[in-house]
Amino acid sequence: MQIDVQRNTGISLSNQIYQSIVDRIRSGLLEEGLKLPSVRNLSKQLEVSLVTVVKAYKQLEQDGFITSTQGKGTFVKAKIKEGIGEKEAIPSYDWQLSLQDYLPRSQFARYHIGTQKVHLSSSMIDPKLLPNRYFEQEVQRVFSENPELLSIYGDIQGDSQLRSKMSEYLKRSGVLSTPENILVTSGLQQGIDLIARTFVGPGDVVVMEAPTYPGAIDVFSGRGATILTVPIDKDGMRIDILQNVCEKHKPKIIFTIPTFHNPTGVVMTLKRRKQLLDIAQSIQCIIVEDDPCSEIYFEKKPPVPLKSMDQFGHVIYLRGLSKTIAPSCRIGILSASGSIFNRLLAAKANADLGSPLLSQRAILPLINSKRMVDHTKKLRTALRIRRDLVLELLKKHSPDGVSWIIPEGGLNLWISLPSSIDSHYLLSEAKKQQITFLPGSACYPVGQENNHLRVSYSYMNEELLTHGITTLCNILHAMIPSEKISCNKPFF
Repeated sequence: MQIDVQRNTGISLSNQIYQSIVDRIRSGLLEEGLKLPSVRNLSKQLEVSLVTVVKAYKQLEQDGFITSTQGKGTFVKAKIKEGIGEKEAIPSYDWQLSLQDYLPRSQFARYHIGTQKVHLSSSMIDPKLLPNRYFEQEVQRVFSENPELLSIYGDIQGDSQLRSKMSEYLKRSGVLSTPENILVTSGLQQGIDLIARTFVGPGDVVVMEAPTYPGAIDVFSGRGATILTVPIDKDGMRIDILQNVCEKHKPKIIFTIPTFHNPTGVVMTLKRRKQLLDIAQSIQCIIVEDDPCSEIYFEKKPPVPLKSMDQFGHVIYLRGLSKTIAPSCRIGILSASGSIFNRLLAAKANADLGSPLLSQRAILPLINSKRMVDHTKKLRTALRIRRDLVLELLKKHSPDGVSWIIPEGGLNLWISLPSSIDSHYLLSEAKKQQITFLPGSACYPVGQENNHLRVSYSYMNEELLTHGITTLCNILHAMIPSEKISCNKPFF
Protein backbone atom coordinates (compact mmCIF):
# COMPACT_ATOMS: atom_id res chain seq x y z
CA MET A 1 0.00 0.00 0.00
CA GLN A 2 1.69 3.17 -1.25
CA ILE A 3 1.00 6.26 0.85
CA ASP A 4 2.66 9.56 -0.03
CA VAL A 5 3.21 11.71 3.05
CA GLN A 6 4.21 15.31 2.50
CA ARG A 7 5.95 17.16 5.29
CA ASN A 8 5.47 20.78 4.25
CA THR A 9 1.72 21.04 3.70
CA GLY A 10 0.60 22.12 7.18
CA ILE A 11 -1.43 18.88 7.51
CA SER A 12 -0.21 16.53 10.23
CA LEU A 13 1.34 13.25 9.11
CA SER A 14 -1.18 11.22 11.11
CA ASN A 15 -4.05 13.04 9.37
CA GLN A 16 -2.47 12.38 5.98
CA ILE A 17 -2.20 8.66 6.75
CA TYR A 18 -5.77 8.63 8.07
CA GLN A 19 -7.16 10.43 5.02
CA SER A 20 -5.22 8.27 2.57
CA ILE A 21 -6.60 5.06 4.05
CA VAL A 22 -10.14 6.50 4.25
CA ASP A 23 -9.97 7.49 0.58
CA ARG A 24 -8.86 3.99 -0.40
CA ILE A 25 -11.60 2.35 1.65
CA ARG A 26 -14.32 4.61 0.24
CA SER A 27 -12.98 4.04 -3.26
CA GLY A 28 -13.13 0.27 -2.86
CA LEU A 29 -9.36 -0.02 -3.33
CA LEU A 30 -9.09 -1.57 0.14
CA GLU A 31 -11.74 -4.25 0.39
CA GLU A 32 -13.69 -5.20 3.48
CA GLY A 33 -11.80 -7.62 5.71
CA LEU A 34 -8.42 -6.87 4.13
CA LYS A 35 -5.50 -6.95 6.56
CA LEU A 36 -3.58 -3.68 6.84
CA PRO A 37 0.16 -3.35 7.49
CA SER A 38 1.19 -3.50 11.13
CA VAL A 39 1.94 -0.24 12.90
CA ARG A 40 5.63 -1.08 12.94
CA ASN A 41 5.81 -2.00 9.25
CA LEU A 42 3.85 1.04 8.11
CA SER A 43 5.93 3.42 10.23
CA LYS A 44 9.08 1.91 8.72
CA GLN A 45 7.70 2.13 5.17
CA LEU A 46 6.65 5.77 5.55
CA GLU A 47 9.64 6.77 7.70
CA VAL A 48 7.44 8.21 10.42
CA SER A 49 7.23 7.50 14.14
CA LEU A 50 5.24 4.65 15.64
CA VAL A 51 3.18 7.23 17.52
CA THR A 52 2.11 8.85 14.24
CA VAL A 53 0.80 5.58 12.79
CA VAL A 54 -0.82 4.56 16.08
CA LYS A 55 -2.67 7.89 16.17
CA ALA A 56 -3.92 7.42 12.59
CA TYR A 57 -5.04 3.84 13.23
CA LYS A 58 -6.75 4.82 16.45
CA GLN A 59 -8.76 7.51 14.67
CA LEU A 60 -9.65 5.11 11.87
CA GLU A 61 -10.95 2.61 14.42
CA GLN A 62 -12.91 5.26 16.31
CA ASP A 63 -14.56 6.36 13.06
CA GLY A 64 -15.51 2.80 12.16
CA PHE A 65 -13.22 2.22 9.19
CA ILE A 66 -10.97 -0.48 10.64
CA THR A 67 -10.96 -3.01 13.46
CA SER A 68 -8.01 -4.40 15.42
CA THR A 69 -7.77 -7.82 17.00
CA GLN A 70 -4.92 -8.54 19.39
CA GLY A 71 -2.65 -11.22 18.04
CA LYS A 72 -4.26 -11.15 14.59
CA GLY A 73 -3.78 -7.63 13.25
CA THR A 74 -5.70 -4.67 11.85
CA PHE A 75 -8.38 -5.12 9.20
CA VAL A 76 -10.68 -3.01 7.06
CA LYS A 77 -13.98 -3.25 8.86
CA ALA A 78 -16.37 -5.65 7.18
CA LYS A 79 -20.12 -5.26 7.07
CA ILE A 80 -22.28 -8.13 8.24
CA LYS A 81 -23.15 -10.25 5.22
CA GLU A 82 -26.31 -12.34 5.20
CA GLY A 83 -26.73 -15.74 3.61
CA ILE A 84 -23.11 -16.87 3.85
CA GLY A 85 -22.73 -20.31 5.41
CA GLU A 86 -20.17 -20.89 8.13
CA LYS A 87 -18.29 -23.46 6.05
CA GLU A 88 -18.16 -21.41 2.86
CA ALA A 89 -14.57 -21.02 1.76
CA ILE A 90 -13.55 -17.43 1.08
CA PRO A 91 -10.30 -17.09 -0.88
CA SER A 92 -7.69 -14.75 0.57
CA TYR A 93 -6.15 -12.02 -1.56
CA ASP A 94 -4.17 -10.44 1.27
CA TRP A 95 -0.93 -11.03 -0.64
CA GLN A 96 -2.00 -8.37 -3.17
CA LEU A 97 -1.51 -5.67 -0.56
CA SER A 98 2.26 -6.09 -1.05
CA LEU A 99 1.89 -4.84 -4.64
CA GLN A 100 2.33 -1.07 -4.62
CA ASP A 101 -0.13 1.00 -6.61
CA TYR A 102 -0.40 4.71 -7.25
CA LEU A 103 -4.16 5.11 -6.88
CA PRO A 104 -4.76 7.10 -3.69
CA ARG A 105 -8.49 7.30 -4.40
CA SER A 106 -11.13 6.63 -7.05
CA GLN A 107 -14.38 7.61 -5.42
CA PHE A 108 -16.22 9.11 -8.37
CA ALA A 109 -16.47 5.88 -10.35
CA ARG A 110 -17.80 4.02 -7.33
CA TYR A 111 -20.71 6.43 -6.83
CA HIS A 112 -21.36 7.18 -10.49
CA ILE A 113 -24.11 4.65 -11.08
CA GLY A 114 -25.37 1.49 -9.42
CA THR A 115 -28.16 -1.04 -9.36
CA GLN A 116 -30.59 1.15 -7.42
CA LYS A 117 -33.91 2.14 -8.98
CA VAL A 118 -33.61 5.88 -8.26
CA HIS A 119 -30.22 7.24 -9.39
CA LEU A 120 -29.92 10.63 -7.76
CA SER A 121 -26.13 10.18 -7.91
CA SER A 122 -25.96 10.32 -11.70
CA SER A 123 -25.04 13.78 -12.98
CA MET A 124 -26.30 12.89 -16.43
CA ILE A 125 -29.32 13.78 -18.50
CA ASP A 126 -32.31 11.47 -18.84
CA PRO A 127 -31.88 9.73 -22.23
CA LYS A 128 -35.55 10.43 -22.95
CA LEU A 129 -34.75 14.16 -23.01
CA LEU A 130 -32.17 13.77 -25.76
CA PRO A 131 -32.87 13.80 -29.56
CA ASN A 132 -32.27 10.08 -30.00
CA ARG A 133 -34.39 9.54 -33.11
CA TYR A 134 -32.88 12.52 -34.91
CA PHE A 135 -29.40 11.40 -33.88
CA GLU A 136 -30.11 7.90 -35.20
CA GLN A 137 -31.10 9.27 -38.60
CA GLU A 138 -27.98 11.44 -38.79
CA VAL A 139 -25.72 8.55 -37.86
CA GLN A 140 -27.26 6.39 -40.58
CA ARG A 141 -26.72 9.17 -43.11
CA VAL A 142 -23.09 9.60 -42.04
CA PHE A 143 -22.51 5.86 -42.48
CA SER A 144 -24.16 5.75 -45.89
CA GLU A 145 -22.06 8.66 -47.15
CA ASN A 146 -18.83 7.43 -45.50
CA PRO A 147 -18.86 3.60 -45.44
CA GLU A 148 -15.10 3.54 -44.81
CA LEU A 149 -15.41 5.09 -41.34
CA LEU A 150 -14.92 1.79 -39.56
CA SER A 151 -11.77 1.10 -41.56
CA ILE A 152 -9.65 4.20 -40.92
CA TYR A 153 -8.01 5.92 -37.99
CA GLY A 154 -8.69 9.53 -37.11
CA ASP A 155 -6.18 12.29 -36.45
CA ILE A 156 -4.57 12.34 -33.02
CA GLN A 157 -5.68 15.94 -32.53
CA GLY A 158 -9.20 15.14 -33.64
CA ASP A 159 -11.19 15.24 -36.85
CA SER A 160 -10.46 18.48 -38.71
CA GLN A 161 -14.11 18.99 -39.65
CA LEU A 162 -15.21 18.64 -36.03
CA ARG A 163 -12.52 21.03 -34.82
CA SER A 164 -13.62 23.63 -37.36
CA LYS A 165 -17.23 23.27 -36.25
CA MET A 166 -16.19 23.50 -32.61
CA SER A 167 -14.20 26.66 -33.30
CA GLU A 168 -17.41 28.28 -34.56
CA TYR A 169 -19.36 26.80 -31.65
CA LEU A 170 -16.98 28.24 -29.05
CA LYS A 171 -17.15 31.71 -30.62
CA ARG A 172 -20.79 31.90 -29.51
CA SER A 173 -19.49 31.87 -25.93
CA GLY A 174 -16.76 34.41 -26.63
CA VAL A 175 -13.95 31.84 -26.79
CA LEU A 176 -11.84 32.65 -29.85
CA SER A 177 -10.00 29.44 -30.54
CA THR A 178 -8.77 28.32 -33.93
CA PRO A 179 -9.15 24.70 -35.04
CA GLU A 180 -5.36 24.38 -34.61
CA ASN A 181 -5.70 25.10 -30.88
CA ILE A 182 -8.51 22.59 -30.28
CA LEU A 183 -7.93 19.04 -29.12
CA VAL A 184 -10.71 16.44 -29.21
CA THR A 185 -10.74 14.26 -26.10
CA SER A 186 -12.68 11.21 -24.99
CA GLY A 187 -14.90 13.19 -22.65
CA LEU A 188 -13.88 15.95 -20.25
CA GLN A 189 -12.44 13.39 -17.86
CA GLN A 190 -9.68 12.57 -20.32
CA GLY A 191 -8.97 16.27 -20.72
CA ILE A 192 -8.37 16.58 -16.98
CA ASP A 193 -6.23 13.45 -17.03
CA LEU A 194 -4.08 14.75 -19.92
CA ILE A 195 -3.47 18.00 -18.06
CA ALA A 196 -2.52 16.17 -14.87
CA ARG A 197 -0.16 13.69 -16.51
CA THR A 198 1.49 16.51 -18.48
CA PHE A 199 1.96 19.17 -15.81
CA VAL A 200 1.52 17.59 -12.37
CA GLY A 201 4.02 15.46 -10.49
CA PRO A 202 4.54 14.47 -6.87
CA GLY A 203 4.48 17.51 -4.59
CA ASP A 204 3.27 20.00 -7.21
CA VAL A 205 0.62 22.29 -5.74
CA VAL A 206 -2.88 22.18 -7.24
CA VAL A 207 -5.55 24.53 -5.88
CA MET A 208 -9.15 23.33 -6.06
CA GLU A 209 -12.49 24.62 -4.86
CA ALA A 210 -14.02 23.00 -1.80
CA PRO A 211 -16.20 21.20 -2.61
CA THR A 212 -15.45 20.28 -6.21
CA TYR A 213 -15.87 17.61 -8.90
CA PRO A 214 -14.74 14.24 -7.47
CA GLY A 215 -13.38 12.96 -10.78
CA ALA A 216 -10.83 15.78 -10.86
CA ILE A 217 -9.78 15.09 -7.26
CA ASP A 218 -9.16 11.46 -8.16
CA VAL A 219 -6.96 12.41 -11.12
CA PHE A 220 -4.80 15.03 -9.38
CA SER A 221 -4.46 12.88 -6.26
CA GLY A 222 -3.26 10.04 -8.46
CA ARG A 223 -0.39 12.22 -9.66
CA GLY A 224 0.82 12.80 -6.11
CA ALA A 225 -0.16 16.48 -6.10
CA THR A 226 -0.33 18.56 -2.96
CA ILE A 227 -3.94 19.68 -3.13
CA LEU A 228 -4.91 22.90 -1.37
CA THR A 229 -8.51 24.06 -1.23
CA VAL A 230 -10.38 27.34 -1.37
CA PRO A 231 -14.00 27.52 -0.17
CA ILE A 232 -16.82 28.89 -2.30
CA ASP A 233 -19.76 31.15 -1.52
CA LYS A 234 -22.73 32.33 -3.57
CA ASP A 235 -20.38 34.17 -5.95
CA GLY A 236 -18.00 31.28 -6.55
CA MET A 237 -14.44 30.71 -5.40
CA ARG A 238 -13.34 33.00 -2.55
CA ILE A 239 -10.72 35.09 -4.32
CA ASP A 240 -9.52 36.71 -1.07
CA ILE A 241 -8.62 33.30 0.35
CA LEU A 242 -7.15 32.18 -2.97
CA GLN A 243 -4.85 35.21 -2.91
CA ASN A 244 -3.51 34.22 0.51
CA VAL A 245 -3.00 30.62 -0.59
CA CYS A 246 -1.09 31.71 -3.69
CA GLU A 247 1.17 34.00 -1.68
CA LYS A 248 2.22 31.13 0.62
CA HIS A 249 2.26 28.29 -1.94
CA LYS A 250 2.84 29.03 -5.58
CA PRO A 251 0.42 26.61 -7.30
CA LYS A 252 1.12 25.10 -10.66
CA ILE A 253 -2.58 24.70 -11.44
CA ILE A 254 -5.82 26.28 -10.26
CA PHE A 255 -8.75 24.03 -11.12
CA THR A 256 -12.15 25.71 -11.22
CA ILE A 257 -15.71 25.09 -12.40
CA PRO A 258 -16.90 28.70 -12.58
CA THR A 259 -20.21 28.09 -14.36
CA PHE A 260 -22.88 25.98 -12.62
CA HIS A 261 -20.28 24.60 -10.30
CA ASN A 262 -20.29 20.86 -9.65
CA PRO A 263 -21.55 20.00 -7.05
CA THR A 264 -23.09 23.25 -5.72
CA GLY A 265 -24.48 24.85 -8.89
CA VAL A 266 -23.21 28.36 -8.06
CA VAL A 267 -21.87 30.74 -10.71
CA MET A 268 -18.67 32.73 -10.31
CA THR A 269 -19.24 36.43 -10.92
CA LEU A 270 -17.54 38.23 -13.78
CA LYS A 271 -15.59 40.33 -11.27
CA ARG A 272 -14.13 37.26 -9.61
CA ARG A 273 -13.32 35.69 -12.97
CA LYS A 274 -11.23 38.71 -13.85
CA GLN A 275 -9.55 38.64 -10.44
CA LEU A 276 -8.75 34.95 -10.82
CA LEU A 277 -7.17 35.55 -14.21
CA ASP A 278 -5.10 38.41 -12.76
CA ILE A 279 -3.78 36.11 -10.04
CA ALA A 280 -2.81 33.44 -12.55
CA GLN A 281 -0.97 36.01 -14.64
CA SER A 282 0.87 37.42 -11.62
CA ILE A 283 2.17 34.04 -10.41
CA GLN A 284 2.54 32.45 -13.87
CA CYS A 285 0.31 29.43 -13.29
CA ILE A 286 -2.29 27.50 -15.27
CA ILE A 287 -6.05 27.81 -14.80
CA VAL A 288 -8.01 24.72 -15.78
CA GLU A 289 -11.54 25.89 -16.57
CA ASP A 290 -13.98 22.99 -16.55
CA ASP A 291 -17.20 23.92 -18.39
CA PRO A 292 -19.45 20.86 -18.77
CA CYS A 293 -22.89 22.44 -19.09
CA SER A 294 -22.86 26.25 -19.30
CA GLU A 295 -25.69 26.11 -21.85
CA ILE A 296 -28.05 24.66 -19.23
CA TYR A 297 -29.11 27.95 -17.63
CA PHE A 298 -32.57 28.61 -16.21
CA GLU A 299 -32.87 32.36 -15.70
CA LYS A 300 -30.11 34.23 -17.48
CA LYS A 301 -26.95 33.46 -19.37
CA PRO A 302 -23.86 33.06 -17.17
CA PRO A 303 -20.83 35.36 -17.52
CA VAL A 304 -18.38 34.70 -20.33
CA PRO A 305 -15.78 31.96 -19.78
CA LEU A 306 -12.39 32.79 -18.32
CA LYS A 307 -10.86 31.61 -21.58
CA SER A 308 -12.60 34.42 -23.47
CA MET A 309 -10.58 36.97 -21.42
CA ASP A 310 -7.28 35.06 -21.55
CA GLN A 311 -4.66 37.04 -23.49
CA PHE A 312 -1.50 35.21 -22.45
CA GLY A 313 -2.42 31.53 -22.60
CA HIS A 314 -2.97 30.87 -18.90
CA VAL A 315 -6.33 29.12 -19.31
CA ILE A 316 -6.86 25.55 -20.48
CA TYR A 317 -10.53 25.41 -21.39
CA LEU A 318 -12.51 22.16 -21.24
CA ARG A 319 -15.93 22.02 -22.85
CA GLY A 320 -18.15 18.97 -22.80
CA LEU A 321 -20.63 17.76 -25.40
CA SER A 322 -21.47 14.39 -23.87
CA LYS A 323 -24.12 15.54 -21.44
CA THR A 324 -26.30 17.60 -23.75
CA ILE A 325 -26.04 15.80 -27.10
CA ALA A 326 -24.78 12.21 -27.23
CA PRO A 327 -23.34 10.73 -24.01
CA SER A 328 -22.29 7.47 -25.68
CA CYS A 329 -19.96 9.33 -28.07
CA ARG A 330 -17.87 10.66 -25.16
CA ILE A 331 -16.72 13.82 -26.95
CA GLY A 332 -14.93 16.59 -25.12
CA ILE A 333 -13.05 19.65 -26.33
CA LEU A 334 -9.80 21.09 -24.95
CA SER A 335 -8.66 24.55 -26.00
CA ALA A 336 -5.21 25.89 -25.11
CA SER A 337 -2.46 28.05 -26.56
CA GLY A 338 1.27 27.98 -27.20
CA SER A 339 3.58 25.24 -25.98
CA ILE A 340 0.99 24.19 -23.41
CA PHE A 341 -1.20 22.96 -26.25
CA ASN A 342 1.71 21.21 -27.98
CA ARG A 343 2.56 19.29 -24.82
CA LEU A 344 -1.05 18.28 -24.28
CA LEU A 345 -1.24 17.03 -27.87
CA ALA A 346 1.83 14.89 -27.19
CA ALA A 347 0.15 13.52 -24.05
CA LYS A 348 -2.93 12.65 -26.12
CA ALA A 349 -0.74 10.75 -28.57
CA ASN A 350 0.80 8.78 -25.71
CA ALA A 351 -2.62 8.05 -24.21
CA ASP A 352 -4.59 6.64 -27.13
CA LEU A 353 -3.35 7.97 -30.50
CA GLY A 354 -6.62 9.83 -30.93
CA SER A 355 -10.30 9.51 -30.07
CA PRO A 356 -12.51 7.26 -32.24
CA LEU A 357 -13.25 8.84 -35.60
CA LEU A 358 -16.66 7.20 -35.75
CA SER A 359 -17.91 9.08 -32.68
CA GLN A 360 -16.57 12.38 -33.97
CA ARG A 361 -18.17 12.07 -37.39
CA ALA A 362 -21.43 10.86 -35.87
CA ILE A 363 -21.79 13.97 -33.74
CA LEU A 364 -20.61 16.35 -36.47
CA PRO A 365 -24.03 17.05 -38.08
CA LEU A 366 -25.45 18.10 -34.70
CA ILE A 367 -22.96 20.86 -33.97
CA ASN A 368 -24.31 24.35 -34.70
CA SER A 369 -27.49 22.94 -36.28
CA LYS A 370 -30.86 24.63 -35.73
CA ARG A 371 -32.20 21.31 -34.47
CA MET A 372 -29.66 21.34 -31.64
CA VAL A 373 -30.38 24.96 -30.78
CA ASP A 374 -34.07 24.09 -30.43
CA HIS A 375 -33.19 20.96 -28.45
CA THR A 376 -31.09 22.96 -26.00
CA LYS A 377 -33.94 25.38 -25.36
CA LYS A 378 -36.35 22.52 -24.67
CA LEU A 379 -33.78 20.83 -22.46
CA ARG A 380 -33.43 23.94 -20.29
CA THR A 381 -37.20 24.01 -19.79
CA ALA A 382 -37.42 20.31 -18.92
CA LEU A 383 -34.54 20.46 -16.43
CA ARG A 384 -35.86 23.61 -14.82
CA ILE A 385 -39.17 21.84 -14.20
CA ARG A 386 -37.32 18.97 -12.53
CA ARG A 387 -35.18 21.34 -10.47
CA ASP A 388 -38.26 23.22 -9.28
CA LEU A 389 -39.96 19.95 -8.38
CA VAL A 390 -37.05 18.89 -6.18
CA LEU A 391 -36.92 22.31 -4.51
CA GLU A 392 -40.64 22.18 -3.78
CA LEU A 393 -40.37 18.67 -2.37
CA LEU A 394 -37.49 19.66 -0.11
CA LYS A 395 -39.32 22.73 1.09
CA LYS A 396 -42.41 20.66 1.88
CA HIS A 397 -40.91 17.48 3.34
CA SER A 398 -37.37 18.08 4.64
CA PRO A 399 -36.87 18.33 8.42
CA ASP A 400 -35.49 21.37 10.20
CA GLY A 401 -31.73 21.66 10.00
CA VAL A 402 -31.54 20.82 6.29
CA SER A 403 -30.48 23.55 3.84
CA TRP A 404 -29.66 23.72 0.15
CA ILE A 405 -28.29 25.94 -2.60
CA ILE A 406 -30.70 26.89 -5.38
CA PRO A 407 -28.82 26.24 -8.64
CA GLU A 408 -29.19 28.74 -11.47
CA GLY A 409 -28.47 26.03 -14.02
CA GLY A 410 -26.66 22.75 -14.47
CA LEU A 411 -27.71 19.33 -13.25
CA ASN A 412 -27.12 19.19 -9.50
CA LEU A 413 -28.43 20.31 -6.12
CA TRP A 414 -26.16 20.60 -3.05
CA ILE A 415 -27.83 19.76 0.25
CA SER A 416 -26.37 20.33 3.72
CA LEU A 417 -27.41 18.40 6.81
CA PRO A 418 -26.84 19.16 10.49
CA SER A 419 -23.16 18.58 11.35
CA SER A 420 -24.07 15.55 13.45
CA ILE A 421 -25.53 13.66 10.47
CA ASP A 422 -23.19 11.57 8.28
CA SER A 423 -24.38 11.39 4.67
CA HIS A 424 -22.74 7.96 4.35
CA TYR A 425 -25.15 6.58 6.92
CA LEU A 426 -28.00 8.28 5.08
CA LEU A 427 -26.78 6.64 1.88
CA SER A 428 -26.72 3.18 3.46
CA GLU A 429 -30.34 3.66 4.58
CA ALA A 430 -31.36 5.10 1.20
CA LYS A 431 -29.91 2.12 -0.67
CA LYS A 432 -32.25 -0.13 1.30
CA GLN A 433 -35.03 1.81 -0.46
CA GLN A 434 -33.30 1.50 -3.88
CA ILE A 435 -32.13 5.15 -3.85
CA THR A 436 -28.62 6.45 -4.31
CA PHE A 437 -26.93 9.89 -4.25
CA LEU A 438 -23.39 11.24 -4.08
CA PRO A 439 -22.13 11.71 -0.50
CA GLY A 440 -20.52 15.11 -0.09
CA SER A 441 -17.27 13.76 1.33
CA ALA A 442 -16.33 12.56 -2.17
CA CYS A 443 -16.25 16.22 -3.26
CA TYR A 444 -13.58 17.32 -0.77
CA PRO A 445 -9.89 16.80 -1.58
CA VAL A 446 -8.82 17.39 2.04
CA GLY A 447 -10.65 17.99 5.31
CA GLN A 448 -13.69 16.03 4.23
CA GLU A 449 -17.09 17.19 5.43
CA ASN A 450 -19.54 14.33 5.88
CA ASN A 451 -22.80 16.25 6.33
CA HIS A 452 -23.44 17.15 2.68
CA LEU A 453 -24.82 15.35 -0.35
CA ARG A 454 -25.24 16.01 -4.04
CA VAL A 455 -28.56 15.18 -5.65
CA SER A 456 -28.82 15.19 -9.45
CA TYR A 457 -32.29 16.07 -10.74
CA SER A 458 -31.43 15.55 -14.41
CA TYR A 459 -31.43 11.77 -14.78
CA MET A 460 -34.70 10.63 -13.20
CA ASN A 461 -38.20 11.50 -14.41
CA GLU A 462 -40.66 13.45 -12.25
CA GLU A 463 -42.27 10.35 -10.76
CA LEU A 464 -38.98 8.82 -9.64
CA LEU A 465 -37.70 12.20 -8.42
CA THR A 466 -40.79 12.60 -6.26
CA HIS A 467 -40.38 9.11 -4.81
CA GLY A 468 -36.64 9.54 -4.24
CA ILE A 469 -36.70 12.97 -2.58
CA THR A 470 -39.75 12.17 -0.44
CA THR A 471 -38.15 8.94 0.77
CA LEU A 472 -34.87 10.70 1.60
CA CYS A 473 -36.78 13.28 3.61
CA ASN A 474 -38.61 10.55 5.50
CA ILE A 475 -35.29 8.88 6.37
CA LEU A 476 -33.90 12.23 7.53
CA HIS A 477 -36.88 12.83 9.78
CA ALA A 478 -35.99 9.63 11.60
CA MET A 479 -32.34 10.69 11.89
CA ILE A 480 -32.67 14.36 12.89
CA PRO A 481 -34.07 15.19 16.34
CA SER A 482 -37.20 17.34 16.17
CA GLU A 483 -35.79 19.89 18.59
CA LYS A 484 -33.32 21.20 16.00
CA ILE A 485 -33.81 24.97 15.89
CA SER A 486 -32.27 25.75 12.52
CA CYS A 487 -34.69 26.04 9.62
CA ASN A 488 -34.74 24.39 6.22
CA LYS A 489 -33.83 27.52 4.29
CA PRO A 490 -31.63 27.78 1.20
CA PHE A 491 -27.90 27.69 2.01
CA PHE A 492 -27.17 31.06 0.35
